[in-house]
Amino acid sequence: MKILKITIALLLIANFSFAQVYTPIDAGSSIGFTIKNFGLKVNGNFTGLKGSITFNPKAITTSSINVSVDANTINTDNGARDKHLRKDEYFDVAQYPTLTFVSTKITESTVAGRYFVVGELTIKGMVKIIQFGFSATATAIGYKFAGEFEIDRRFFGVGKGSAVMADKLKVKLDIATKK
Repeated sequence: MKILKITIALLLIANFSFAQVYTPIDAGSSIGFTIKNFGLKVNGNFTGLKGSITFNPKAITTSSINVSVDANTINTDNGARDKHLRKDEYFDVAQYPTLTFVSTKITESTVAGRYFVVGELTIKGMVKIIQFGFSATATAIGYKFAGEFEIDRRFFGVGKGSAVMADKLKVKLDIATKK
């Protein structure tokens, strides 16, 4: 009986020490951005979130992120602008249907529930290493991950040499997951 109890305890400990795989829930998530165009802030978002997030806050180095969004779903609440943004000079959704992020390293912050991720952001076939902080909050069915970062659209060839659109844009993530 003692051996059985020890075996069960070891199995439970082993189960908690391994990262769990979570699936992003598109309907409960937001991938938003803000950029200035003609000096005015323009907000938009993407949907079509897919991928997997492997996460264990007790062994963060075993965690990883591999997610994508559907570039064709860009929505700025202006149909004509959205159609224009799908063209080759912006997101070229016909040739590059997804925007992806794949982590290369995740570390803990000194603040409880906060982490840092380094990874490869791919837009229009161009890959840039980015890093940003994020929070992870347990939910009844998985985790809610939230973070934000800034990128330069010109690196990815989005908008080419547009003089009316700001070079920098802020991306804000609020990702719901389930087991």
